[in-house]
Amino acid sequence: MSGRIERRLAELGLVLPPVTKPLLSYQPVVIARDFAFVAGQPPLNGAERPFLGRVGAELTMEQAQAAVRLSGLNILAHLKVALDGDLDRIERCVKLGVFVNSAPDFKGQPLVANAVSDMMIDIMGDAGRHARFAVGTIGPADFACSVEAVFLVT
Repeated sequence: MSGRIERRLAELGLVLPPVTKPLLSYQPVVIARDFAFVAGQPPLNGAERPFLGRVGAELTMEQAQAAVRLSGLNILAHLKVALDGDLDRIERCVKLGVFVNSAPDFKGQPLVANAVSDMMIDIMGDAGRHARFAVGTIGPADFACSVEAVFLVT
């Protein structure tokens, strides 16, 4: 039987992507005491890389928002593995860090980040409300974005 978070994902029509191995030398999730620190997740769907390029150049705002939502789903997929398959061990989303691969004149990083912020709230209710930063970057690895997260877990 699935828990409340998995039921909510299903209600929203959201599917967790397959978990992939880290692209470089890092752990996808580190749990320290009651906190789960999730490394920056690019918008991957298994081996597929559907969102490559700079927002405001090759990619639109709508594509960037879809990309951060996919990154957020990757965060939850990695958390599910780290929490032995039980997403209901998540008590709260504490913080999101959103890195947006931006064209030099693009200034809508907070609007891009709102898509993943709103998704966490849609999934977890008030427990999905979090602190956040959103910054423009070059890269990483030509992905549209990368999203990192901190969660309070049991």
